[in-house]
Amino acid sequence: MEDHEKQNLEEALAKTEMDAKVTLQVASSVKRALQNLSKAAREGNLHDMGTSLETTEKALAALRQQFSNAKEGWDFDEESYFANNLYAAELIAAGKEAGLRIFERDGQLYCYPALIRVSPSDRAVLIDKKRERHIRPSLLAARLKKLQQKPPSFKADAFLESLFKAYLKAIAISHNMKALQEEAIGPSILLVDIYDLLTMLPGQAREYSKQEFIHDIYLLHRSGKTCTRSGAEIGFSLFTGRGKASKVLTAIDEAGERKPYYAIYFTPAKKE
Repeated sequence: MEDHEKQNLEEALAKTEMDAKVTLQVASSVKRALQNLSKAAREGNLHDMGTSLETTEKALAALRQQFSNAKEGWDFDEESYFANNLYAAELIAAGKEAGLRIFERDGQLYCYPALIRVSPSDRAVLIDKKRERHIRPSLLAARLKKLQQKPPSFKADAFLESLFKAYLKAIAISHNMKALQEEAIGPSILLVDIYDLLTMLPGQAREYSKQEFIHDIYLLHRSGKTCTRSGAEIGFSLFTGRGKASKVLTAIDEAGERKPYYAIYFTPAKKE
């Protein structure tokens, strides 16, 4: 296919699905012919043997031809399709048709509450890091819609505790622990610094990207869960133009809008 824009995975799969169904129908003719041949041999019906052999041979020839047609019909150029980012566009369109909002921002797909990444090399997508190989656009859009209707699997409590531990570590490095103990509101710590602390070990940044981290920050913010087990309460700072724009981590909300997160801080637990 020379015109990449005309490639449509949904249509190509539908065509091959139909070709396979026709091939199955022809295969059933082969089965019937073989059953008749087996019956003639079992009963010693020499009169029907020759006819059954001829009928089976014709049915097999028809099956080979039909399968050849189905095989040749799958002429989809997968390499150029994924190289030109056409899958993402088709999935977004399939989502819209299913009443689902899928957004593409900076090469990443968002479908609240899921984060989706296309993996062209193995013809799969990652839905919140879980590999999914059933990628027919209409099928995947339907699955994403079902996931959206379920309660979020995001564990806000555990993530909040991890953030608090990293926050305390950051304070110990850049301030001192008294800063959190003596102030009404603890110092603000850049989210990029928190991320660096959470991914210090080799390879962890590959396993947990900044996009995933800031997506989790947004999910936590949206969940309304703010208080740690020790009673400290988290606060979120959005970027307002002050500070370094290069330190901003941008999340995408369910409406496709950008949320420029900058820092977090914790209010110490109230002493009784």
